[in-house]
Amino acid sequence: MAKTKKVEIEDISVEQKLKALHNLQQIDTQIDKIKIVRGELPLEVEDLEDEIAGLQTRIDNFKQDAENLKATISEKEDKIKGCQTMIKKYEEQQMNVRNNREYDSLTKEIEFQKLEIQLAEKMIKESKFKIDNLDTDISDASERFSERNEDLNAKKAELNDIVKETEKEEKDLINKSKKNEKLIEERLLTAYKRIRENARNGLAVVQIERDSCGGCFNKIPPQHQLDIKMRKKIIVCEYCGRILVDNEISESEKK
Repeated sequence: MAKTKKVEIEDISVEQKLKALHNLQQIDTQIDKIKIVRGELPLEVEDLEDEIAGLQTRIDNFKQDAENLKATISEKEDKIKGCQTMIKKYEEQQMNVRNNREYDSLTKEIEFQKLEIQLAEKMIKESKFKIDNLDTDISDASERFSERNEDLNAKKAELNDIVKETEKEEKDLINKSKKNEKLIEERLLTAYKRIRENARNGLAVVQIERDSCGGCFNKIPPQHQLDIKMRKKIIVCEYCGRILVDNEISESEKK
């Protein structure tokens, strides 16, 4: 089946290929115009989605940091209770010491536990300060998140309205484009698509206008113009590489 199709395409004359290419260009240009109507909206929607995802990650990270700090506070509070218990125990033991050496040893233990309490209290204070700052960061990021989410919903609604208006037309044009592609050999179609990608205005097939290329506007030698009118081979502009067709093909396609 594929072999039969290949033979059919090869049997198509150069003139028919040029007409198919020109027709394909006209269809693709209409699709490009629909996309231009949408403007930068798809990119704006994508950027907003990325920004919102980033803000959500930031908020989650802030909340996780706050939870870690709260766990640290809880741990230090338990540490303080443990130290207070030990101090009470050592103070009771001091009441029953047999000599000054035991009393001094217990005193040092009590002082050590008090230092541990001071260190824990300092860490609790620092953690609470950091939590307050994180709460502010979470609040700011959440407010920004809500604002950007509203912007996203508005942009999506605007984009959806435009898509709805042009959806059927674009779908029909895409189907026509695919049908025309089947009339063009793969090598030529690949060249056409490559030229379109590199061309600023998406034009890969252009007609002669005032003896010049309709794409880059450089003069075309008379002999080349004659070859183009003969339609015996595919002629490209020696300056921009676009495929050239004569005005008669353009006019016949319009009819």
